[in-house]
Amino acid sequence: MKATISWWDLTGSGQTIDSLRVYLRDEGVEPWTEIHGMRLKFWISDRATNRWGAVMLWDADADPRAPMPPNRATELIGYPPTVRMMSDVEAIVEGVHSGRLVERGLAFEPIGKSS
Repeated sequence: MKATISWWDLTGSGQTIDSLRVYLRDEGVEPWTEIHGMRLKFWISDRATNRWGAVMLWDADADPRAPMPPNRATELIGYPPTVRMMSDVEAIVEGVHSGRLVERGLAFEPIGKSS
């Protein structure tokens, strides 16, 4: 398996964590639900450092040249990720959970309720 991590420093962008949450809620998540070979994608943010990003977990045989949804984050932010890396996944473990995704993330919480 492989993992990709992309981080943007939003300092030079007109976008904010809040505006990018709206993008996720309105249009950003759904296009990724049909990507073959992608096990998981989650979006991350850090208000303290004004960073926004995504982490993706890929099957070992996923085709990196396969069509992907347009990179709207880069388009909205106005520049490519500050940091982009791909690495091997050494181990994966899941904890005890209900078997379904209960929390979808801050982008899907009522507006005004954020960390």
